[in-house]
Amino acid sequence: MDVIGRNSGLARVIEQVGLVSCMETSVLLLGETGVGKGMIASLIHNASLRRSGPFVSVNCGAIPETLLDSELFGHEKGAFTGAVLRKQGRFERADRGTVFLDEIGELPLPAQVRLLNVLQTREIERVGGHCSLPVNIRVISATHRNLENMVAQGDFREDLWFRLNVFPIHIPPLRHRKADIPDLARHFILKKAKKLKFKALPVLGKKGIRELMGYHWPGNVRELENIVERAMICCRNRDLEFSGIIPGKAPAFPASEPESVSNSFLSLDQVNRLHIIRALNTTKGRINGPNGAAQLLSIHPNTLRKRMDRLGVPYGKKHPVVMDG
Repeated sequence: MDVIGRNSGLARVIEQVGLVSCMETSVLLLGETGVGKGMIASLIHNASLRRSGPFVSVNCGAIPETLLDSELFGHEKGAFTGAVLRKQGRFERADRGTVFLDEIGELPLPAQVRLLNVLQTREIERVGGHCSLPVNIRVISATHRNLENMVAQGDFREDLWFRLNVFPIHIPPLRHRKADIPDLARHFILKKAKKLKFKALPVLGKKGIRELMGYHWPGNVRELENIVERAMICCRNRDLEFSGIIPGKAPAFPASEPESVSNSFLSLDQVNRLHIIRALNTTKGRINGPNGAAQLLSIHPNTLRKRMDRLGVPYGKKHPVVMDG
């Protein structure tokens, strides 16, 4: 698999992948949403001794809690209403291969207990079953959350964190490896040209590269891919331009247009960040429960943490809130 950035922004990550791929060690991939954790997990599997086995991906945040046991461990026929056939779970299907637990920080506490038992015993039991089934799996997990902070707040089991965090790999955000942006953009132009059935490739010129390099990319590689596709749709048959497409970058207006009233406005992300910090100061860093920041802001605690991670707002006992402007 050819990885863009293997010789520059992702060099350290690729080095760590090379060290751990042929081991059976559990790997924890850390990084913001959209940095490519799934791609790195697949890279580890394909370079491992398990490459001929299955690679089964599980998005822990996308499965309703009531269906988690059935999805992960499978169920027997008649185990519950609607269970008309026996079903293999994701762990069983990953036997002799790799199971990738994406968004592991979204796993509810009861499910964390059952996952810990699988990691300790390497056995599963289908819902409605009466016998344990051995599974030969390697586990790679990933999260954009700070699991250490979640452990301190009681939202993630410490013993499970120790099991998963044997070999952590930090994947840097796109804003910390901007040298990779031109090559990534060209890769997406080729990919999207096939999807959009373009006969001629749009040109990524120096101006377009400057615009891409000047943006901070909170959505990382995934956001870059979306913006390249949007620009290709809007700028057909000419050089790609990103004014009015990159968030916060207004389209160019004729010189006769009146100047904006003020250039001192904060971005919406900056305003949201300050608002969250003020709420945390009010609650002395507390997020959950009565009079917590989530309640003050009328938002679910998990949604608030995701937003804090994206905006770079620290939380937890080791990260006291400091008002900034």
